[in-house]
Amino acid sequence: MPWMETVPMDERRKFVEACRSRAWTMTELCDRFSVSRKTGYKWLRRADEEGWVGVKDRSRKPKSCPWRTPIEVEDAIIAVRAAHPSWGPVKILEYLEKRRPELTLPAASTAGRLLDSRGLVSRRTARRRWRHPCGPLIEPIAPNEVVTADFKGQFRTGDGLYCYPLTIADAYSRYLLSCKALSCVRTEHTRPVFERLFREVGLPQAIRTDNGAPFSSTGLHGLCGLTVWWMRLGIQHQLIRPGHPQDNGRHERMHRTLKAATARPPAASHRAQQRRFDAFRAEYNEERPHQALGGRTPADLWHPSNRPYPATLPAPEYPAHFETRLVSNAGCFRFKKQVVFLSQALKQEWIGLEEVDDGSWSVHFYDVLLARLDERTMTLQT
Repeated sequence: MPWMETVPMDERRKFVEACRSRAWTMTELCDRFSVSRKTGYKWLRRADEEGWVGVKDRSRKPKSCPWRTPIEVEDAIIAVRAAHPSWGPVKILEYLEKRRPELTLPAASTAGRLLDSRGLVSRRTARRRWRHPCGPLIEPIAPNEVVTADFKGQFRTGDGLYCYPLTIADAYSRYLLSCKALSCVRTEHTRPVFERLFREVGLPQAIRTDNGAPFSSTGLHGLCGLTVWWMRLGIQHQLIRPGHPQDNGRHERMHRTLKAATARPPAASHRAQQRRFDAFRAEYNEERPHQALGGRTPADLWHPSNRPYPATLPAPEYPAHFETRLVSNAGCFRFKKQVVFLSQALKQEWIGLEEVDDGSWSVHFYDVLLARLDERTMTLQT
């Protein structure tokens, strides 16, 4: 059965006709039409005084507005703006204050809204926001916003070889994404683990690590081969404060549980140790209740990222007014017939330079602001 549609004016007319029939009391009619007695008498009085026109809706617009800008003031502001298109509301009001002292001028914000309503304000193109290479430590509010990574302290397996467990976890859900037994902490061993993971579950927004190898170096902003690769993928690298493992506290707490469950004592070999890590990861993610998650498991909260791993790494795109330079294998680039050292981690990468002041240039890599270059001294400021 379709809903019955009603029109307020028709309902008021029915109310007045029923009241004039004297078959109902005012209380019964008001209850039947779901209005108050005061409203019922109001519509009856208007119908008696004005006829059926009186039951129509009336405008609620106030008859006067004491704070409304007088029309002559609006015309004066528009006239000054037409004569001086580059003037803003503050300058216009200062101009009128001297030449039209008889006018009561509004606030600058009111004048600005007036100009905007008349289409006299040109919208500026939003300036591209450049981010810092090492962003602030943010508290994630959803899976895949921040991924934490670290190496659990090395130990020897039963065959006498060192084992370096690389652990990667989602900071929001505490989901242990990967735990791999590596033979060293070099980039050529670490990067394939991240690449395999990104292909399986997608890309995070940021990765948080400590300042150790292979996640950081002693160069510009701690850039290294691994972090430059992350920047090309649009992943922000977050470095914790040196000597403050509590900045990555939930990951360190997971390491404590991992060590107790899998490395006391160590397994006989790397392969056997990896089997222990895989079994721990399955239990940790899907069976073990977490007090910090209200008794839920990480698998209850985590889901794959909606940012897929690209088939090819995107090339940097810089605005047309940028000057581009290719970083040499030595980590340098040429500018104004001078050689400037930037970072060896950026070798064979294209950077963009934007002049932001007289003799001052911003150095960009993708959407990251790396440094400011003073062309007088050819020095970089970070």
